[in-house]
Amino acid sequence: MGIYMLDVYRSPNIGVFLKTNNRFVLVPRGLASTKCSKLSILLGVKPVRISIAGSRLLGPLVALNDNGILVSRLAEDEEIKTLSRETGLRVARLPSKYTSVGNLVAANNKGAVASPLLHTECLKTVKEVLDVPVETLTIAGYTQVGSLVTVTDKGAAVHPKASPAEIQRLSEIFSVDVEPATINGGVPFVTSGILVNQSNAVVGSLTTGPELMILSRVFKV
Repeated sequence: MGIYMLDVYRSPNIGVFLKTNNRFVLVPRGLASTKCSKLSILLGVKPVRISIAGSRLLGPLVALNDNGILVSRLAEDEEIKTLSRETGLRVARLPSKYTSVGNLVAANNKGAVASPLLHTECLKTVKEVLDVPVETLTIAGYTQVGSLVTVTDKGAAVHPKASPAEIQRLSEIFSVDVEPATINGGVPFVTSGILVNQSNAVVGSLTTGPELMILSRVFKV
């Protein structure tokens, strides 16, 4: 178990391009095979090459846990078929006019938090596909909760301006300890720079020593 540093496409914002759970890491189709293999080894999971809506920006376009995968409504039928075949998980489009699913939903295998921007039908889809209870919440005044909190079944890191009440609520929803954290030298949108599962974490190369210490404690890696 450990925490490692890696850039993708010469960017420390690895969470914009990649998404992981405890079984798979979703990687853009064009990513170099050496980088793909390294990610697979570091996270201890199988790599799945995929695009969503023809894009390599998988982070904002996907939300997932070990039970299912939510994708943007712009995802192509063939992409959904590939995801379903390669992972064996439930895969569904989120029926929302907002396309950045990954920025609007955060989940582990115990619960999910969704943006208040999502209507009732969307929340029902989140619950059915990810197979967990879902609640709506704002964090630090933002509605893009998926970009503000990164969570596993061991812990969660949240935007540093989250209130004590928000942190308490997130802890109850996810059934884990929640701590404020930043990534890549002070970026408060934690999800942009980290990939983490129950085994290991990979962070962008600008992440500082103090940030690594906090993240290591939060996720117990």
